[in-house]
Amino acid sequence: MIHFILHDARDTVAVVVVEGVKAGDALTGWIMDDDRTIELRAKQPIPIGHKIALADMREGDKAIKYGIEIGKVIHPISAGEHAHVHNIKTQRW
Repeated sequence: MIHFILHDARDTVAVVVVEGVKAGDALTGWIMDDDRTIELRAKQPIPIGHKIALADMREGDKAIKYGIEIGKVIHPISAGEHAHVHNIKTQRW
């Protein structure tokens, strides 16, 4: 079962595509560009449609999605944590 999707193997965040992700869940992600899967353990509940961190990121790091920078990390994020507006500032504004 696929739990999250990313486009580029260099992405640091991916989109959760199932409901009910809980802390401790073992998740499988699909890398679309490479047509391969990766494994990750959720550290927090993550709602469907929200992002999960694929790598540890420090304040000031770039958040990468679709192979491009989508924002800057404003609070440290560990792999498996919920990546959203509380820890990433969007590039849009």
